[in-house]
Amino acid sequence: MTPKALLWDVDGTLAETERDGHRVAFNLAFADAGLPWGWDERRYGELLHITGGRERLLADMLHRADAPRTPEARESLARALHHRKNQRYAELVAAGALLPRPGVLDLMREARAQGLRQAIVTTTSRRNVQALMTELLGRRWADRFEVLVCGEDVRDKKPHPEAYLLALQRLGLPPLACRALEDSGPGLSAARAAGIPVWLRPSVYFPAPRPERLAPVFSPFCQLITRDEDFTWERLRAERGAWQRAA
Repeated sequence: MTPKALLWDVDGTLAETERDGHRVAFNLAFADAGLPWGWDERRYGELLHITGGRERLLADMLHRADAPRTPEARESLARALHHRKNQRYAELVAAGALLPRPGVLDLMREARAQGLRQAIVTTTSRRNVQALMTELLGRRWADRFEVLVCGEDVRDKKPHPEAYLLALQRLGLPPLACRALEDSGPGLSAARAAGIPVWLRPSVYFPAPRPERLAPVFSPFCQLITRDEDFTWERLRAERGAWQRAA
């Protein structure tokens, strides 16, 4: 089936937001709250295996002697810190701290020119998406995307397929008519669980998996892109035939 829509992940896919944005914003939020906490690049990489900022905070608190003792107090602190972190993240984005990954904006423009529908499918917050996309594409960025699915729209975050299933429902398209663009294993798992072929472009925190780690269930519906020069419309267009034959 010829692809009719591109479904874009956000963090790590559009920009290297995790290391240079979210991690920094969390540390600023800790400082704002007077907490002697900090996540270096290694620790944040470990926490990224837990989906969701509030969830990462709660997981980290389990290993801190100076964290609140009761679950209720930890939950309250996590919500407050996450709220402040989102404010700090928006400030970092507005200051130009995050740039689009090579080829991202060109591919969006070319896909639009070719008549492909486009959607954002992420489990980060709508506020964070708004901040980043406004900086990358301008105030009218939402006009470019027919569907926007964010963390507030789903109960279960990636690797659960709920976000992708919701996007398919809103687009009114079958899975094989879409292509998901992801950077991570959880994102890949979410898209494939929804039946959607994936264009996987590894990021700083989610490096390219070894070929044997790409389970047969993902092939031939997962294309691994490891070079910036391959992240182009020409590559996507050339793979249409292979996906169609595989379907």
